[in-house]
Amino acid sequence: MARSSQRRRWSNLPRRAAELVDRFGWSPVALLNKVDRLYPGRGDKARRAAEGIRFGPHARHHLDVWVPSHPASAKLPVVVFFYGGGWHAGERADYGFAAAAFASQGFVAVVPDYRLVPEARYPDFLEDAALALRWVWQNIAHYGGDPAKIAVSGHSAGAYIAAMLALDPRWLAAVHLPPHTVKAGALLSGPFDFAPFREWRGRAAFGSHPDPAETQPINHVRPDAPPLLLQHGSSDRLVYAKNSRSLAARLAAAGAPHELRIYQGCDHAGTVVALSRPFRHRFPVLADAAAFLRSSLGLPTSPPTT
Repeated sequence: MARSSQRRRWSNLPRRAAELVDRFGWSPVALLNKVDRLYPGRGDKARRAAEGIRFGPHARHHLDVWVPSHPASAKLPVVVFFYGGGWHAGERADYGFAAAAFASQGFVAVVPDYRLVPEARYPDFLEDAALALRWVWQNIAHYGGDPAKIAVSGHSAGAYIAAMLALDPRWLAAVHLPPHTVKAGALLSGPFDFAPFREWRGRAAFGSHPDPAETQPINHVRPDAPPLLLQHGSSDRLVYAKNSRSLAARLAAAGAPHELRIYQGCDHAGTVVALSRPFRHRFPVLADAAAFLRSSLGLPTSPPTT
């Protein structure tokens, strides 16, 4: 076989793998979650304390709560993690590894579902996320969380949602939350400045909105925004790192507290994959996020040891 033909076969493997995922319903994230749960040395640092709690009227308005197995205090900081999937895919059950990662660092971690395209369009998923945040603020004390120390996090489309909750006060006001409910954020590989919508996911989720500028996190930067950590891979070819660099520049111009971390050689999925125990050694995404959030919440940067 000619070498050029061999190269073409190898180059087609990612596409063929994606076709198998679509055909048989295999989810790489679900598989990663299972591997993380079974990975040697997991110990008992985190456990799921509640599953499928309803926070709103729609079928996808459910969330899971993860906690440290041996909490260091009665009031723990809280992270609400929003998964990615281009606003058209995702299930909270597949992101237990992300919630467990933050719980292992001494946080109460919450993962909500939200409505997806084609059922939903902007701003439906932001309204869902705000409802989830209201549930957290009202109820997280029952799980050892401190409602005065709530942070948001997310990957990709989830980082977009977390950014909008942190930057645009309309969403908290709409569910009658205090304007500074979100105290900090750690945003992984997020799209923050992507209008006009040239890519099909963006067109499907935002294309019908009459004011594209309104949908962009970069246009809601304000001096009193909560501290934000922007984490991005240098090799991201789906959501380019310029999104985080542009948002960082806008935050700097406004005098808003923030930090930027660009991980050399990390691709789009690499930031969230690095939250899992099998791949945590590749990039310090979890360590950086946990230290930043704890510092922003007025806590020691290292989690208490038990």
